[in-house]
Amino acid sequence: MVLVASVLLVLSAAACGEDGGGASSASTPVADFNEADVRFASEMILHHQQAVQLASMAGYQARSAQVKRLAATVGAAQEPEIKTLSAWLAGWGKPTPQQAHGHDEELPGMMTQDELHDLGDVPGAAFDRAWAQWMIKHHQGAIAMAKAQQTAGKSPAAVALAKKIELTRTKEITTLRQHSSTR
Repeated sequence: MVLVASVLLVLSAAACGEDGGGASSASTPVADFNEADVRFASEMILHHQQAVQLASMAGYQARSAQVKRLAATVGAAQEPEIKTLSAWLAGWGKPTPQQAHGHDEELPGMMTQDELHDLGDVPGAAFDRAWAQWMIKHHQGAIAMAKAQQTAGKSPAAVALAKKIELTRTKEITTLRQHSSTR
C-alpha cells in the first residue's frame, strides 16, 4: 500500500510538472539519484516495453487460457511501472527512451526483432510453450537488471522497485515453467 501511495505521488508530481504546475524534483521521493538509477529506469522501460509486446502477442495467439491470463498479468504489471520509471526520469531531468530496435536488444533477456517475428509464426500449443520459454528468459534478464540496481542504485524508490521486480518476476518464472515444458 505504501508503494502504491509512493507511485501515485510520483505520477501526480510528474503530471503537475508537465502541465506547467511547477513541481520540483524535491517534491518527488526520487530526488536523490545517481547514474545507476538513470540507467536502471531507462533500460527497464525498454525491457518492459518488450514484455508488454510479448504479453499482447500471447493475448491474441495463445491457446491456453492460463497463458492468456498470465500474459494479461504481465502486461498489467509492467504498464504502470513504465509510467513510474518515466516519471522518475522526467523528475531527474533525463530523457525517456523510446522503443528503439538495436541497442535495446543487448539488454539481458531481450529478444531480437527476428526472434519476435519467429515467435509470432509458431502455431497452436507450441506457441504457448515457446512464449513461456521466452518470458522466462526475459524475466531472468529483468531480475539481473534489478539485482544490479539494488547494488548500485542510490534512489530509495528505484531500489524498492528493483526489489519488487526481482520478487514478482521470480514468482512468475515459477508459473511460466509449468507452461514451458508441458502440453
